[in-house]
Amino acid sequence: MHTHFFDGITGFAEPVRIFIMSFCQKNFRKLFKIWPDNFRKPIRLVATTWMSAKRLNRFEFERALCAKGCVRIAGVDEAGRGPLAGPVVAAAAILPSKWVSSGLPRKLAGLNDSKQLTAIQREKFYDFLVNCGEVDFAVAQIDAGVIDQINILQATHRAMNQALAQLQSAAGHALVDGLAVRSMQVPQTAIVQGDARSYSIAAASVLAKVTRDRLMVEFDKQFPEYGFAGHKGYGTPQHLAAIQKLGICPIHRKSFSPMKPLELGLFG
Repeated sequence: MHTHFFDGITGFAEPVRIFIMSFCQKNFRKLFKIWPDNFRKPIRLVATTWMSAKRLNRFEFERALCAKGCVRIAGVDEAGRGPLAGPVVAAAAILPSKWVSSGLPRKLAGLNDSKQLTAIQREKFYDFLVNCGEVDFAVAQIDAGVIDQINILQATHRAMNQALAQLQSAAGHALVDGLAVRSMQVPQTAIVQGDARSYSIAAASVLAKVTRDRLMVEFDKQFPEYGFAGHKGYGTPQHLAAIQKLGICPIHRKSFSPMKPLELGLFG
């Protein structure tokens, strides 16, 4: 951070620098309590400004593309590549250009990679994204049977392409979480850990995750013995024990371990 950032706070540059370096440390709250009272107000002001700037930087990819003339930039992400059961879900989300230029609305403050959010936070963000009327979004899913036929990677890419195709208007560019998708039909930028670096991808991450979680809760009603509402199909000890006891059900991915040897044993 450059020195001129602190020019407006006369006499406090060095303490604020110390604060910035300490900000993300676990012991910051203890450190803040020992600051003299006349230090706290400017430090808090700079902290707020700094964190706002840091949040704003999560539009850096979108802004760079806008500067090159790109319009309708879609964030794309998936949920459910790793579970042993259920579909893989992908979402595409195009946030309004005014958000890209001016920042997120207050109700989306804290938007992040869905894995870093609580279920309550995800639901809150999901409800706003789908109901605000300003976000063009679409969600697609590929079920376990197709996953077994074409493999999870190809199924994930298919879901991403389907989500993009279902947008109200075609995306001009896609920001993709992770690695590039070779089959994608629109220009793309692949961003490692993109769901924590781009608000557009974070929005898609929340849409995909909440959609999939809700689907797994519904599957739990059909197959209550497996506990899908809790583990969402992931390979938890509870889930593995249920598979060992009951065998597999129709939404299990037969090509995944440990279902593959079970499938051979049951039907081979």
